[in-house]
Amino acid sequence: MPSRLHKNRKKRGHVSAGHGRVGKHRCHPGGRGKAGGLHHHRILMDKFHPGYFGKVGMRQYHTLKNRTYKPTINLDKLWSLVPKEILESSVAKPDEKNATVIDCTKFGVYKVLGKGVLPKVPVVVKAKEFTKLAERKIKAAGGACLLTC
Repeated sequence: MPSRLHKNRKKRGHVSAGHGRVGKHRCHPGGRGKAGGLHHHRILMDKFHPGYFGKVGMRQYHTLKNRTYKPTINLDKLWSLVPKEILESSVAKPDEKNATVIDCTKFGVYKVLGKGVLPKVPVVVKAKEFTKLAERKIKAAGGACLLTC
C-alpha cells in the first residue's frame, strides 16, 4: 500500500500522532498475546473465559485412538447404505425368506443406534454393536441383528 493511503499521513505535524504525551506509545504494554492471564489480566480472564486455567480428569498416558474408533449410524439412515431400488423392491413384495442384508461394517459403520423409524420390511443388519432400542426396532420390523467382528 502506498504511503499516501496510510492513516498516518493525516497525523503528520501533530506531535504525538494520536498516542498522547503522558502515556506514550510503547511496544507491548500489556505483554504479547495472552500474557498476564493469571496476573494483570486476571479480571478479563475470569469474566469472559471462566475455567480457562487448570486441569480436569485423569491423564491417559498413551492414548491409542483406534481402540475407541466406533462410527455409528441411526436406524433412519440405515437404508441409505444400499441403493434405493433394493428398498423399493423390498417394500413392494416383502419376503421373509429372502430378507435384504445390510452389512454396516463394509460401509465403515460399527454401531447401530436406535433413532428413527424403520419401514416394515424384513432386513438382516450386520454390525459390531447394537443398542437395545435398535435391536428391538429391527426385530419389530421382522428383521434380525447379526454381530460381526
